[in-house]
Amino acid sequence: MAIIKVDQISKVFGNIQAVDKLSFEVQAGEVFGFLGQNGSGKSTTIRMLLSLIHPTSGTIELFGKSLQKDRNQILEKVGAIIERPDLYPYLSAREHLQLFAKVRKQKIHSKAIEDTLQKVGLLDRAQDKVQTFSLGMKQRLGIAIALVHNPQLIILDEPTNGLDPQGIADMRKLIIALSKEEGKTVLVSSHLLSEIEQVASQILILHKGKKMVEGTTKTLLDPLNKIVQFKTLDDARALQVLQNSPFNTYLMERKHGLFLKVPHTDIPQLNEYFINAGVSVVGIEAKNSLEDYFLNITSNQ
Repeated sequence: MAIIKVDQISKVFGNIQAVDKLSFEVQAGEVFGFLGQNGSGKSTTIRMLLSLIHPTSGTIELFGKSLQKDRNQILEKVGAIIERPDLYPYLSAREHLQLFAKVRKQKIHSKAIEDTLQKVGLLDRAQDKVQTFSLGMKQRLGIAIALVHNPQLIILDEPTNGLDPQGIADMRKLIIALSKEEGKTVLVSSHLLSEIEQVASQILILHKGKKMVEGTTKTLLDPLNKIVQFKTLDDARALQVLQNSPFNTYLMERKHGLFLKVPHTDIPQLNEYFINAGVSVVGIEAKNSLEDYFLNITSNQ
């Protein structure tokens, strides 16, 4: 079941096209990685998903309902953090959850508060004031607040910003647990590509407001279908040889360097082809991380 269905949404601010005819779906129970450099349109899209701003054109459905027509009913099922959560330094973690439950006009029992704090690893600090918390703890409390009404969909905008390595690792574990153990659907945006690679089952790369590519993490990072850079003494000659060879379909357009998306079994044959054509290969570098894939997609736009 599609929890989020976005169809051809665009957002224009004056002369700036922030999002351009974007479409995607997020299925129930998955972690959906929303990737893009700063200014790519990620936060604008998330604000549209939360009805904080409205699309210039296009439609958004959540839980099979129109966000425009059924906003209040839909948002009852959604928890979100946009950038850093707004917290009160002189309130404790427990008091924050009690306060935000009241704001949502929901009764919440002490056991539910304890369970939520346990999920985010803050139960032992439940009585401590937020002013004593680290940035990572504040981020986890923000997620606890987003979870206080037991939402089905959780939207996290750059949740690891400013965190140290331990904080990033803790956030990663929490996101995975929310999906696998709690059955929540999670959309997480980030420019930290290596982190998304470790948590997301589905990935969308956004660049200058446009979707560049979308697919499962397994498919995009298939180790049998590598992105390979061939380093030669004459790239122009090598390119000409490639374009007139059986390997020309593997060639990837890029401004600098000679890159191919090629099955790993064909790499020796391709190297031999270059040698027989008089092209001197001085290096072969395989790139199969999400970061390399992302940089390849965006560097030519």
